Amino acid sequence: MDRRVQRLACRVSTALAAAATLFLVYLFRHTSTSCFPASHSLTLTLSPSLFPRTSCDAASRRVLPPDRRLAKLRSSSLWRRRSASLATSVFPPLRGLRLLAGSSRVLCLAAGAGNAVDALNAAGVREVTGIDLVDFPPLVRRADPHRLPFPDGAFDLVFSDDPAVFSVALFPSRLAAEAERAVQIGGAIVLAVDRQLDPAAVAALFKRSRVVDTLDITLDGSQVRMLILQSNGTTLNPH
Repeated sequence: MDRRVQRLACRVSTALAAAATLFLVYLFRHTSTSCFPASHSLTLTLSPSLFPRTSCDAASRRVLPPDRRLAKLRSSSLWRRRSASLATSVFPPLRGLRLLAGSSRVLCLAAGAGNAVDALNAAGVREVTGIDLVDFPPLVRRADPHRLPFPDGAFDLVFSDDPAVFSVALFPSRLAAEAERAVQIGGAIVLAVDRQLDPAAVAALFKRSRVVDTLDITLDGSQVRMLILQSNGTTLNPH
């Protein structure tokens, strides 16, 4: 009896393996060279069949181009609230300190989808570069904040509205050093800091900058502290 069961199980396994192999061969032979239909339309129709006929059918059928994706983000209440907070609570004090102007060259670290980049552009800042570990066109390009692909003193302002930028950084001191390298002497480094972090401990990471102000603001319903530092190109906190 045991031998019969074993032979039956073996036959079933062989049949299932053969069926799976034939299905994979079918998919490979019917793979499209493009996930877009011949008309190049961005609207992909759903297949009425239960199983995908091509590898593209198994993928996501709706891919928004960057401009449409940005328009969708701008229409969200979360995006609008954050932009409003930056425009009313952060940018005016920076302008008052003469650390932000329409001609400023700004680098946004940990820019995410580009909310701060978009808000700075809307505020009249013409040259804004957003970077993150994952690119998010059209506002954010991929770059490692621990090794910025920019020359020394390339920016007037290094900015981040992500309070987790230092709490999750692999090498916070390296990130701080790169920010100081990328900003020109007299320029500013403005960072959102979690309220539970000691701002003095974060400021101590920056060896060539001094704290000129702090702002307690609300972003997306959470309280954060904006740390404003100004670079003077000299070592203030030697090891």
